Amino acid sequence: MITQTARSRRLAWRVASLALALSGLVALPAQAAWQLEPSRSRLEATVIEITPTGPVPHRHQVRELSGSIDADGTLRLPLRLDQTDVLERLGPLPPWLDGMTERPLATLVTRLPPARLDGLAVGESLTETLSFRVDAEGVRRQEPLALRFTRVAADRIRVANAERIAVDGRELMANPTLRTVILLLGYEQIGDEVPVSLEATLIDR
Repeated sequence: MITQTARSRRLAWRVASLALALSGLVALPAQAAWQLEPSRSRLEATVIEITPTGPVPHRHQVRELSGSIDADGTLRLPLRLDQTDVLERLGPLPPWLDGMTERPLATLVTRLPPARLDGLAVGESLTETLSFRVDAEGVRRQEPLALRFTRVAADRIRVANAERIAVDGRELMANPTLRTVILLLGYEQIGDEVPVSLEATLIDR
């Protein structure tokens, strides 16, 4: 027969074990909830217009990049026309293009190393080659991309491309939506390469 004293000891042991387990969980470092800060995150692309008098470079931006990193490190970046400077240059779009401004032109998907980001000390940098998937108009492509992460504050990491990036201009023209936008800008022909640079900031929220 189990005595009252034995029951009390067993209950005390369980409570102590639970308390120890909880204290261990509390002692674990919390993983940062990284997400892009839209006001400090943008892409810049240089489109080379081919004209009878020679190539003419035009710079365009995709601003207000937004997205958060999931627990497994997945980051999704939808890119919309209303994030670009195109509307400022074109003015109101034709009625038949209504609704296109808020529809994603493309979505970038990648997986970041959250544990390595959390381990960066202020002032430290690391370079990671990530696999980016680009979803656009039902077409998917996978591309490697080297990014440099620099921790500039306890709750802030700056991100930039670590090497030259260029998008295939022919593929841009093959995308029906992007081709429409490019033609509306007056670029009848563009170069085979469109250099792209990334400047972004991750913040711990």
